[in-house]
Parts: sequence; structure tokens; C-alpha cells
Amino acid sequence: MSNVVARRGVLATSVFAPHVLRAQGWPSQTIRLVVPYAPGGTTDLMARLVSQPLAERLGVAITIENRPGAGATVGSLAVAQAAPDGHTLLMSNIASHGIGPSLYPNIRYDAVRDFSHIALITENPSVFVANPRAGITSLAELAQRHRASSGGLDMATSGAGSSNHMLVVLMGRALGRDINHIPFRGAGPAMTAVIAGQVPLMSDSLPSAASHLRAGSVVGVAMSSAQRHPAFPAIPTFREQGHDIVGTGWFGLSGPAGMAASVVDHINREVRAILATAEQQARFAELGGTPGRLSAAEYTDYVRREVEYWAPVVRASGAQPD
Repeated sequence: MSNVVARRGVLATSVFAPHVLRAQGWPSQTIRLVVPYAPGGTTDLMARLVSQPLAERLGVAITIENRPGAGATVGSLAVAQAAPDGHTLLMSNIASHGIGPSLYPNIRYDAVRDFSHIALITENPSVFVANPRAGITSLAELAQRHRASSGGLDMATSGAGSSNHMLVVLMGRALGRDINHIPFRGAGPAMTAVIAGQVPLMSDSLPSAASHLRAGSVVGVAMSSAQRHPAFPAIPTFREQGHDIVGTGWFGLSGPAGMAASVVDHINREVRAILATAEQQARFAELGGTPGRLSAAEYTDYVRREVEYWAPVVRASGAQPD
């Protein structure tokens, strides 16, 4: 499934930069933005929030291509193997570039060396949500139901290898009995299953769960932020409910290794300018995300640190690819 962002002219921060880059041959065609998840989740949402204004500023169309599978590593590998001409980009994220390298022993890319990391788009907490008919509104109720059920509780996520998956693992360890992880090919299909009552619970990134929480389609059980989130102050944290679990997901923009530094830096400047607008600031606040402000070099270091951080966490959790 794809979505084409229409060409609407150049609205660059510099009058000269786009002409200089085009003289160097970029951009010379539609830019393909690969989202390594199905439509409807946070990764897809962030891609669509950023791609339209970015297309306007660059003066080219941006086509979103959803390529889910294997904890976001399928779409990520496709970008790693693409030509580094600046016309193929990736929505990199904590699953594909933080947790995946440790979770998947046969992963076919290096999360740092095989990519040009361009810009951090957002960081956000996760939230446990439940179908309103499930009768679970707190971690205490979740624990009681989990222990009382002979087969244990099922909990959906957007797929193996995400921070949401890690939260399911950690919660199960805290309860002394693994929660049944039900991975879907994206947050959209997982949320649909929860709303339909096919799965009672879901661990989801806050931006993709926000509209469903506001609509009452699901109820919030616990937030993974250190303090209650200002966008959803009624949802208590894990810590408040007696479990020292804190987790933050992130989403960014990357491309294949070897992209021209001038292209990388230009995209970074445009993305940061977009994220700094009042409109985008308000939208991110509504969704519960914090806009990124890192340079390309800083985002590359950020990814490197995430790989190092999550390696021992994945090993200790005992999590396995689903």
C-alpha cells in the first residue's frame, strides 16, 4: 500500500540550497519512503506527518511504501541494499535499529554501518491498552486475570522486536509468568484485533493509540513514561502501579550508507525546520510524542548507543523472534 504526496512547489529554508543540490542531480525523481510496518501504526503515522511538508519543501513527490515483516527488518534491509542516491529513504525505529540487531541472530545488515542516519523525528512512551469489554483497567486487574487463566493472557503488539514487545516480556517476568505475545504485521492490524475483541490487550506506542484512547475504543491500563503523560493524565504509569518499568520508543529518517553528505545535511535541516513549526509541535503534543532536534551525526550516535543499550536487555529478557 502506498500514498503519494503531491508536488506543491519549493518552500525551502534557503533560496539557494535546492538549486545547488539540483545542479548536483538531487532530487531528480520521486523519493520513495519505506515504512517497515503495515499502515496504521506509529511508524506509518510519523512517515505521513513528515512526508507531506518535506515533499513541499523539496519540491518533489514522496511515495510511502509499507514493507512489513520480521520486526521491521525486511523493509530496512531493502533500503540498506538500495542505491545511495537520496531517492530511497527509511523510517528507522527502535525495532529495526535498536532491538532487532540483538533479537535476530541472522540479521543481514549492520544497524549503523549500512545506513546513512539522517534525522530523529520523535521519541514517545508506550501504553498498555485493553478492550473495554475485557474488564481490565489496571495492572492489578491484569495480573489477577493472568494468574487466574489456565492459558494466561494474550497481548498484541505491532510485531516482534519492538519496544512494545520488550514491555510485554518485562511485564510477564514481573508477574512470574510469561504473557502470551501475539505479534501482528503492524500496529494497525493489532489494534483492529483488540477493538474487535479478538485479543484483549495490546502494548502500543502512544501516538498510534492516542486517537483510539480518546474515542473510548480502548482503555488505558499503564503508561511507560517516568511520570504521567500530560496528554493522558488519567492513565497511571507502571511505576505508580508497583512495577519499575520505563520505556521509550523512537522513530527517525535514514537512507542507505554512502549518501552524499550534502543531501543528508539538507534533509536533516528541512526535517528539523518542519518539526519546529507551531503546527507540528501542536500535533506531536496531541499524539504524545516529543519532536527530535538532532543533527545527522548526533542521530547516528543515538542509533549506535541504542544498539549497545538494548543488546544486554534483549539477552536478559530471553525474548525470541516470533
